[in-house]
Amino acid sequence: MLYLVSTPIGNLGDISLRALETLRQVDYIASEDTRRTGRLLKHFEINKPQFSCHEHNERRAVRRIVQLLEAGKSVALVTSAGTPSISDPGFVALWEVVKEGFEVTAIPGPVAFVTALVLSGMPVYSFTFRGFPPHKPGKRRRFLEMDKDSPHTLIYYESPYRLRRLLEEALDVFGNRYAAVCKELTKLHESVRRGRLSQLLDDLEEKPKGEYVVIIAGAEFYGHKHEVADA
Repeated sequence: MLYLVSTPIGNLGDISLRALETLRQVDYIASEDTRRTGRLLKHFEINKPQFSCHEHNERRAVRRIVQLLEAGKSVALVTSAGTPSISDPGFVALWEVVKEGFEVTAIPGPVAFVTALVLSGMPVYSFTFRGFPPHKPGKRRRFLEMDKDSPHTLIYYESPYRLRRLLEEALDVFGNRYAAVCKELTKLHESVRRGRLSQLLDDLEEKPKGEYVVIIAGAEFYGHKHEVADA
């Protein structure tokens, strides 16, 4: 069987007992980053053979996964952090393994965008996860414009190098909506900034660092009755 195992997005204490049990019992671990997974395994005193499965070798790695399953072995697929397939490798492996007729199960756990959504103060009953916007300005703007009239809370991942550009273009496309910028979730320097897009731009560090999730209110959200504050 192939196990899609969620791992912590920062705080090692967030790993589940079921995830640890699975990593201990499988025959092999397919890892997006073997060094990072190796540190996780060492922390929890787990000794299992690993092989790489990342965006540059995913199809080759999937063939190895299928071969191992054909030989009666079990494989856990893990990414650098969070849940496989969520803006990380995993979908190709899942698709191919299912096509070959093997069983797949998921070991649920941390997902950065869910944590950010809950902390954002935006409506959680209806949302759209959009992942990483395109890098090129024209494509990024068209990407944002697709959701200009969407009533759903919008969720984006972004690197510190393009965060300011994303906020600037979001302000231009969506107007001055409420939003939240979530940084380094579950880690030592976790922070959540909430407010209008213009305010978040004014408050943004000159050189942002870390991993970010940006939450933007949908077109039908007209603001909180309470004061929006920083956390």
